Amino acid sequence: MRRPVMLAIVLLVSSACGAGPSIRPHVAVEHEGGGSEPAITAPETVNPRVALPDLEIPNTDLTWFDCTQSTIEALDQPTTPPSDLIFECASYQAAVDESGALPGTFTMGALRARLADTPENEAPLVFTSGSDRPSTATLAAMSTGDLRPLLSTRPVVALDRRGIGASQEIECLTPELRRGLADLGQFDPAPGDQVDKVAALGREATIVCTDYLQPQELAFDSTHAADDIEALRRIWDVDSIGLLAAGNGSAVALSYAAKYPDRVGRLVLDSPAATAVDAATATEQRLTGLESAFDVFVSQCTALNCSLGADPRAAMSDAVARASNGQIPRVSTNTLLSAVTGVLAAPGGDRLARVRGLSDAVSSAVAGDPTSLLALAGQADDLLDSDGQLITRCTDGQQWPGPDRARELQNQWGEQFPLFGPSAAVALLECSSWPATAPPALPGELNMPVLVLDGVADPLVGNAGTGLVTGVVSGAGATTATLTWHGSGHPATQSDCAQNAIIAYLADGVLPPDGGVCPA
Repeated sequence: MRRPVMLAIVLLVSSACGAGPSIRPHVAVEHEGGGSEPAITAPETVNPRVALPDLEIPNTDLTWFDCTQSTIEALDQPTTPPSDLIFECASYQAAVDESGALPGTFTMGALRARLADTPENEAPLVFTSGSDRPSTATLAAMSTGDLRPLLSTRPVVALDRRGIGASQEIECLTPELRRGLADLGQFDPAPGDQVDKVAALGREATIVCTDYLQPQELAFDSTHAADDIEALRRIWDVDSIGLLAAGNGSAVALSYAAKYPDRVGRLVLDSPAATAVDAATATEQRLTGLESAFDVFVSQCTALNCSLGADPRAAMSDAVARASNGQIPRVSTNTLLSAVTGVLAAPGGDRLARVRGLSDAVSSAVAGDPTSLLALAGQADDLLDSDGQLITRCTDGQQWPGPDRARELQNQWGEQFPLFGPSAAVALLECSSWPATAPPALPGELNMPVLVLDGVADPLVGNAGTGLVTGVVSGAGATTATLTWHGSGHPATQSDCAQNAIIAYLADGVLPPDGGVCPA
């Protein structure tokens, strides 16, 4: 039964509440044996110091409460988090539509991460991962293992997009429809091939979700997400904020810079998703990164003598074929691939333990026991495929392909990306019936330095968007420097080397030499 939109949205009738040149040293990088040494960089370039005002401590803060234990428990990681790590949760109200065209507010969820000795007189850094994964969950996972350098200098505050993570929940899909989409129609008894089935499921999802959300169904784009960040800035009563945006979060940050250019105090774009490209192109870029990340998994799995054997790629391909033929109980092809993607994309924690865990789960599933694999797939779905994320992805995406184009891509990507490509092509149809929206706004004037981070094996967005986004902000007048992390995963901020660059940039606005490299 469809629930009325009143359950998802709170409607309020009344109103609510030194210039000069500077040459920076090379960025330090981490090595397995400990210690640090200068990063490998492109030829040295001078990034002049820009007179940026210091970021400000909030004058009026949110009402934070300690949520350390519950946040750590929700991560379900085998490693013990640092004893001095503190998580605090809060919420605030943001207008459904800043212009007043739509009434009411959304409840926005926030998570603040800090260490016990994090300075109290340093301004927070605002983090968004957009719709790729809940920002709060991403920050929490990074903080338990890889974010100590940054957290030792200032707190980081993650904001979830509407309907995602800790923000006001949206549940518009029926359990049957949600399951059908998760399996990409593989077990759907309806007539037609998989493409026809997913196209039909996508149409039904569009109908039930837009009915559920009316009249706010189009208020989930990156421009509205930028307004939600602006609502927090106003609560804090500061002149500007520092933004760290990862993946799809870069669309939110660029929309914020377009609409509120004088409110951007610092801007870090980490593994930015491509701007102003069609959905098929964006997916192809993601597949390239996903395949690269899987190559890293194969190497690690082989080195660990994992349960997938001497050729983990061949073993995984066999498992996918078995799932496709219904030979693994309760496991569709997309369920298996979702589990793989979730493991490859997870930040923080013990990476090698995750490699072993995925290998063992797939091996057990092939042997007839899918319990562990289904658990991994469930974790991935919770983080990557909520109803709110479907709505936001469909809203942000451009030029979703129809069934005929999806079939062409299914064949094309089946050759280019044999493991992940065919399912990714069919999955595009989940949004093919969604109402078309305007492309994310891009800044027209941004006269400030912008730090751009990149990853060579990013399973969530790939790395083709870096050049496009750098071009956008450079065209708006920004000075940019790109730093590339040679590790596998998302985002690049989890690298100590990248964090050192962020710390220096936040402190004085000076960028590292362009073209720097952070090794894995």
